[in-house]
Amino acid sequence: MYLAIVFQFLLYFGIIALAAYWLFSLRDNIEKYFQNKVVWITGASSGIGRELAKQLARISPSTCLILSARREEELHKLANELQLDSDHCLVLPLDLELQQDCFKSKFDLVIERFGHIDVLINNAGISQRSLIRDTVYNVDSRLMNINFLGTITLSKTVLQHFIELQKGHFVVVTSAAGYIGTALRSSYAASKHALHGFFNSLRLEHACDNIDVTIVCPGYVRTEISQNAFEGSGLLHGKMDPKTDQGTDPSKCAYDILRGVANREHEIYVGYLGSVVIYLQRFVPRLFYRILLRSKTD
Repeated sequence: MYLAIVFQFLLYFGIIALAAYWLFSLRDNIEKYFQNKVVWITGASSGIGRELAKQLARISPSTCLILSARREEELHKLANELQLDSDHCLVLPLDLELQQDCFKSKFDLVIERFGHIDVLINNAGISQRSLIRDTVYNVDSRLMNINFLGTITLSKTVLQHFIELQKGHFVVVTSAAGYIGTALRSSYAASKHALHGFFNSLRLEHACDNIDVTIVCPGYVRTEISQNAFEGSGLLHGKMDPKTDQGTDPSKCAYDILRGVANREHEIYVGYLGSVVIYLQRFVPRLFYRILLRSKTD
């Protein structure tokens, strides 16, 4: 009897010790990868982007952060909250709809401050909640312009720098919609599919330049994405979707993303139902189509 108790105690202790070792080693891996790196995060004022900045500041204090989004005031609030000084942080307002020369001038400001960039996290974007027949051309155009053209134009601005350094890491936050077209998200899904095609091509073309590409495919994450989504007329949706409200906490999502980036993974599936729907689409598409038919208004 005593031997059984001792054995059970040792078993529980061993499980806890292994779990602790695994968790701490993951954190150490993130810290080691991002140590002294310069990381540019777009869409950093809220949601996943904000949590990525918070997690990096906590886990890897030596990392220099460039925080970009349209809302400059929110970026300054975040920098103050994280107690980031000017040696480790640059607040850089950025609108993905304003491309061409604007991106080059922003890039020049980053180089002037930090001298180089190691990682570009393309996180900014906007979603959609409207049927195809109710969506005006301007909404389709803006979704592609922000989510796809803005993202690739900024990435191409940084690409030559990565080639010259012979290293660099592009991280692009797409969506499970990058694999699956669902109701109410037609042009949003199209923009995310386009990102997959572009960055998969970039990975192949520049493997010889030691440039990594990680594509992040979130499922449902508890952010304001549905509230800020375009309706068919171009107005904002202004409502929290039930499944989004039940989604994964963005801090956990951000940690999982950083862990995958540190491991230089090609793709990362995070968030509530993210990996499930992608694998269903991949292996049993007809069954998944029937499932989607039953929940096409979610």
